[in-house]
This record gives sequence, C-alpha cells and structure tokens, in this order.
Amino acid sequence: MRAETPAVPDHALAQALLLRGDERAFRELYSRHTPRLFQFVLRIVGGAEHDAEDVVQETWIRATEALPTFRWQAAFGTWLTGIGLNVARGLLRKQGRWELPMEPGTPEPFRPPPSDGDRIDLERAIALLPAGQRAVLVLYDVEGFTHDEIAERLGIAPGTSKSQLSHARRALRRMLEPVHEGRHEHA
Repeated sequence: MRAETPAVPDHALAQALLLRGDERAFRELYSRHTPRLFQFVLRIVGGAEHDAEDVVQETWIRATEALPTFRWQAAFGTWLTGIGLNVARGLLRKQGRWELPMEPGTPEPFRPPPSDGDRIDLERAIALLPAGQRAVLVLYDVEGFTHDEIAERLGIAPGTSKSQLSHARRALRRMLEPVHEGRHEHA
C-alpha cells in the first residue's frame, strides 16, 4: 500500500501564487475550496445556481486581489467564506432580495410552504426563508459561526442574530412538518 503524499498547506499554495503567479497553486486552492464555497453561497442566495456561480467567480476574483493583505489569522476557507458572504449579500441587495435585519421581537414575515401536499426537503425549505434568516441559519447551523461572529459579518447585533436564528428554525419546522389533510382513521 502506497502512502499518500501530504497535501500542500493552503498558506504554501497562496505564497506560490503570490510570489510566482503559480497557476497550479491557484488551481489547487480553487479545487480544494470551491465545492464547499459553492454549497455555502448556494444556500445564501436561496438555491439559485446561476447566482451562486456568479458569486463564486466574483469571490475568487476578490480573494485573489486581497490575498496579499490576508494575515492568516483565520483559515483560508473561513476567510474565503467571508468574502463569499459579502459578495452574495451584495447580489441579493442589488436584486432587492436582502431585507434589513429584524430587531429582536419583530414578528417574522410568514411564507407559506408550497401547496404541493408533500413534505418539502430541507434545502428547499432553507431557500424559502427570508434572506437575513437564511444567512444567519446557514452561518450558525451549517458553518458553525458564533452569534458574535455573525453579528460582526452581517453588521447586526448578536441579539438580532439569535432572533433571526430562532425565527428561521421555527419557520423551517413549520415547512418541514408532514401535511395532515384531516384524514380520520376508523377503528
């Protein structure tokens, strides 16, 4: 059995890209981080694949431009995710699909689940959430950010992050509940 060659660390690849313009280093970083970045962005933009592809492309352009100033205080993937979040938010704002964050205690807008009579899947339910709730849910439950980190990234208070998460989870539970159509079973 042949031992696998250890992967080149992100930092070394980034240095090769910066110092020598090494295209292979860029390709390795891209292939290593794009699948996760795409899934993250796809959730943030509500499942619109074309928008997610555009956001990923713009994220890599901005990341490449900002790489000389990256201090490596966070993992490369975390830094890239932050850039992707900002690009996605910008796109949603431009499309009029990024609402202002709700203050704690503000009732969330109700979006009824599709009336197809079937239980909908989680990804589809996440896509139906308002953009602010969707972003907080994905950042907290999927990406593992804290409420303080989310607040900093989205420019909201930590309490607003908690409230958005609570509203998002409640809406998901409603959307994912099995549909009962008043059928009565006779004994």
